[in-house]
Amino acid sequence: MSNSSLPADRSAIEALRWSLVLIFFLFGTAKFAAYEAEGVAQIAAHYPLFSWMYPLWGPRGASNVIGTIELATGAALAIGAWSPRVSLLGGLMGMCTFLITLSFMLGAPIFEKELGAPFLGGTGQFLVKDAVLLAGCYAIALTSARRAFAAA
Repeated sequence: MSNSSLPADRSAIEALRWSLVLIFFLFGTAKFAAYEAEGVAQIAAHYPLFSWMYPLWGPRGASNVIGTIELATGAALAIGAWSPRVSLLGGLMGMCTFLITLSFMLGAPIFEKELGAPFLGGTGQFLVKDAVLLAGCYAIALTSARRAFAAA
């Protein structure tokens, strides 16, 4: 197979974009459901960045705010298919999202109690996937920045 018969690099970025849009849509929408609000509260209610929201709005209100931010990030990534600047914004918003969720690993019990490291428990498995999502958002942000500044 020759190099010229392979898809352009842009197709890989677009595959990342639309898979991230799907993830942000599904996860953002789920934040409006009671089951997800309670699950998020188990971690986020004790995290300094989010703990102030719980006394003000309770688990559902705090989860609704987080869900709204996730839906806005997904929308920016989707609109970014046509606008490099909006794409850059969406990529940066996604990076912030995943940097925050990965930072939960600093205080959360991420390893299986009986086995310890490197055996991830449920919380660790839930959080560690965000490393690849962070890398995807970084790739989109970097590619979008190059396109946006080249057009300027």
